[in-house]
Amino acid sequence: MEFLRAFRRRSFLSNSIYVLLNLLLATALFFLVITLESPVPAFLLVVLSKWRVLAVRPRYWLSNIQANLVDFTVSLGFVTLLYSLNQPSQEAAPLQIALTVLYAAWLIILKPKSTKRSIVSQASVALFIGITALFSIAHIWPASVVTLVTALIGYVTARHVLAQYDEDQLQLLSLMWALVVAEIGWIGYHWTIAYTIPGINLAIPQVAIIVMCLALIAYKIYDSYASHKRVRASDVLVPTLFSVSVIVVLLVLFNYVKTGII
Repeated sequence: MEFLRAFRRRSFLSNSIYVLLNLLLATALFFLVITLESPVPAFLLVVLSKWRVLAVRPRYWLSNIQANLVDFTVSLGFVTLLYSLNQPSQEAAPLQIALTVLYAAWLIILKPKSTKRSIVSQASVALFIGITALFSIAHIWPASVVTLVTALIGYVTARHVLAQYDEDQLQLLSLMWALVVAEIGWIGYHWTIAYTIPGINLAIPQVAIIVMCLALIAYKIYDSYASHKRVRASDVLVPTLFSVSVIVVLLVLFNYVKTGII
């Protein structure tokens, strides 16, 4: 009984330290961006915060790096979005604080989970945040760099999901999805439409929404096949109709309404 009490105390203490350290990380990134007015120190802190990835024997480095790429994508995306909002505005500060709270929730609540649904949610967050952040600064980069980074985001998120399955063609399928995302990113670079949410000084690029819709279709098809050895119409019909409808509405209707062009 004493052993169980001691174990619970150690578990509570370790969980408390974990929560505190992640809250400090999110807060530190927030203050670095808003006070120094540069994302570089915050980027360096994100890299330093991943020191445990290399705190093992070298033969484990690659697997550890791959396992942490989704978190790395979300962290860099958060800093980028935080910096893109760093401007004299009454709307900027509350939104930056809200983003910091959401990032802390990512670190403390979603990131540590390992269930199938949580893994898919983690990849979805990384895909959306990564592409949204990328296209918020895409205008300062050449098309080749934006396309390459978009492909990398696609590869990382696909691999994160597929690694939870007994998939023999993990690399091939991840690269195929990376190619799809890269092509969409290349097209989006030359005609980037962004939707500004009323009351929020943050533009959501159309390309991020389209990629998320296609990712939903791709995941439902793959999951149905992996679970039943065939693609069941009941598994993919509703997600496909929903995603296609959203894409059609965006391309046909919302290209002609008042939007922001990044």
